[in-house]
Amino acid sequence: MANQKNIAGTVRELLTPVADNMGYSLWDVEFVREGARRILRITIDKPEGINIDDCEAFHRTIDPLLDEADPIDTAYYLEVSSPGVERELKYDVHFAACVGEEIEVRLFAPDERGRKSLRGKLAGLDGGDIVIDTPDGETVKVARTAASKIKTVFDFGD
Repeated sequence: MANQKNIAGTVRELLTPVADNMGYSLWDVEFVREGARRILRITIDKPEGINIDDCEAFHRTIDPLLDEADPIDTAYYLEVSSPGVERELKYDVHFAACVGEEIEVRLFAPDERGRKSLRGKLAGLDGGDIVIDTPDGETVKVARTAASKIKTVFDFGD
């Protein structure tokens, strides 16, 4: 079987035009193993947000396309969802869409100040760096390769 990243990339190429035609953006595609199950997880978005009807409509549209293209040679479950209010940022388009939003960057190893994570407003990307405006007024650049996870942070008011 092709490796999981290749499957996700193949599925992304297949489904991006479908999502675009339906008024969605394809936020992410993951092919993962959870326990004994394999899951093809498709995440879609649109400016006004995604609801269950959107997920259902996209699922119904792509199911026969995936069956016909047959990019996965093993049994799997198909999930279609919204990225949610706290969404993981992986691709340049994710960063571009979230400039000005509060983010958290978790690091593989502590930085020179001993921090394992940073929070602040996403100012953008500068080459291979994530640019963050921290709450104390500092602008920090973090290499994307140093980040284990980058996600938006929503203040739930708790």
